[in-house]
Amino acid sequence: MTVFFTSDTHFGHAGARALYRRPFDSVAAMDAAMLARWNAVVGPADEVWHLGDFALGPGPATMAALLDRLQGRKHLVTGNNDGPATTGLAGWASLQPYAELTLDGVGLVLCHYAFRSWRNMGRGWLNLHGHSHGRLAPMPRQVDVGVDAWDFRPVTLAEILARPRRRAAPPAVGKDAAAPPDDRNPARPGRRPHSGC
Repeated sequence: MTVFFTSDTHFGHAGARALYRRPFDSVAAMDAAMLARWNAVVGPADEVWHLGDFALGPGPATMAALLDRLQGRKHLVTGNNDGPATTGLAGWASLQPYAELTLDGVGLVLCHYAFRSWRNMGRGWLNLHGHSHGRLAPMPRQVDVGVDAWDFRPVTLAEILARPRRRAAPPAVGKDAAAPPDDRNPARPGRRPHSGC
């Protein structure tokens, strides 16, 4: 069994192509491509953690049929667009707004939203999220697993760990440290003392 992560499929969402610059000619083409790419990597015995915004627009019967066609045992970590039509589907193995798990010795915090800080962040745990559609500059140990950032398919932890991520530069110290960029430091040349709001 392989564990996969994904988010923000927005199946059936007519506005997704324009909003997120998705390269598909129609909603039907977008949905078909994501379904095919999902099933190309996920097998029936695999597990998928979907971090929210599964579908937006189709009725419950259409969503149920779509969820049934997607391979794997599927967990939903709810997003802002997952209403009762999505959360009420019988095809979810579990349903929650937040989850923590350890996979291959790596601690994971799963949520639809990116966090500024999270549990065990200092111990190397990763924050996997969606919601930002690949547009949010990541923090170290934080990864957007949304389809817009991963070629419209679920990804494994090995793929996540292999992808280079932007690292925050260490803070400058000593003579290389810049003074604060505001008027609270009157010693900086050309600056007046801060006079309030």
